[in-house]
Amino acid sequence: MIKDIRLGNVMVDCDDEEKLCEFYHQLLGWEKCVLFDLPAVRSKEGIVFLFILQDNYIPPAWPEQSGKQQKQIHFDFQVPNVSAAVQIAETLGAVKAKSQFGGEYFTTMIDPAGHRSEERRVGKECPRCV
Repeated sequence: MIKDIRLGNVMVDCDDEEKLCEFYHQLLGWEKCVLFDLPAVRSKEGIVFLFILQDNYIPPAWPEQSGKQQKQIHFDFQVPNVSAAVQIAETLGAVKAKSQFGGEYFTTMIDPAGHRSEERRVGKECPRCV
């Protein structure tokens, strides 16, 4: 174990860093800022998403498909009302994933750059995930 280690920032690859920064700013209500010369959003608790432009960016496929770009990470957001969170995310440019595996526990969404997230009701744990 590394003593006193903590998460610094989450770097999010994309094809349009300003657009994705604005999406997460609107979705999460986090402060927009610039860190390390990159657009970013920062929560009151200090969680930071930095958005970085990648030439030839390829969005991950969901569900995974052989020969396609695989997901590396996804965001799991805890929300009080999944339906309301999904509606807001869709208004901002996210789409509901065609394949849904969460049942009553969560809804899988895809952000404008193709990253997967799950909107999960606070306190509603999926039995297979506990």
